[in-house]
Amino acid sequence: MEKRWALVTGASSGIGFAYAEELARRGFPLVIVSNEEQAIREKGEYLAGEYGVDVIALYRDLAVPGAARELYDTCQERGVEVDVLINNAGMFFYYEILQAKAGVVEKMLYLHVTTPTQLCYYFGQEMKRRRHGYILNMSSLSCWLPYPGITLYASTKRYLKSLSRGLRSELRDYGVSVTVLCPGAIATNLYNLSDNLKSLAIHLGIMMRPEKLARKGINALFRRRYLLVPGLLNKVFTPIAMIIPHGLVRWIMRKTGSLRLD
Repeated sequence: MEKRWALVTGASSGIGFAYAEELARRGFPLVIVSNEEQAIREKGEYLAGEYGVDVIALYRDLAVPGAARELYDTCQERGVEVDVLINNAGMFFYYEILQAKAGVVEKMLYLHVTTPTQLCYYFGQEMKRRRHGYILNMSSLSCWLPYPGITLYASTKRYLKSLSRGLRSELRDYGVSVTVLCPGAIATNLYNLSDNLKSLAIHLGIMMRPEKLARKGINALFRRRYLLVPGLLNKVFTPIAMIIPHGLVRWIMRKTGSLRLD
């Protein structure tokens, strides 16, 4: 129990892998978790070989009941003392809530609400007892923008922001810091854009590379910041978007066909 490990969920690709690589670069032994069995195993082998750190790669579905407790118990059984918890696993869909399949809605609620809350609870207790630790929760710029089509996604991300604020206050006197990250668009496969469009969006400042986001997020975490909204464009855009009437947003989306009346 001498090593202080970092645990990253959703670490087989995108932002989660970028977090894992950034932490490995800084010398942290890792527990990386994903529901992509082959990918998480390959990423674990790469990180261990490239950075010379211990890596435990776990294939787990975090969108099922009891997933958080099972993950915590696995770490306890292996003698892994988690000092850094990165709640990154998540998903996205663009539908009005009632148009989405019930299973998809349930999955999002587990990934964005139930499982990260329980992971904060279980690992947070250990950190509180040791009087040291770091928790980073991945929210989103959309937590301020509950617009049609992303209503459930934005609401769950708002929950993570609120959870992080309250938990930070509860744990601060015990040496445990909680940070919430609220990024805008990130250049991953989430949006199904071509490489050329991704490059253009990055150049224009509309998107950020996951590696850059991970570096900023980890820096904010270890500096014990509460909230990070990365990117100048996001800082400027958010307060403007918050004052746009929802009726106007709905009208524009109906007129452009983004959302339709059945």
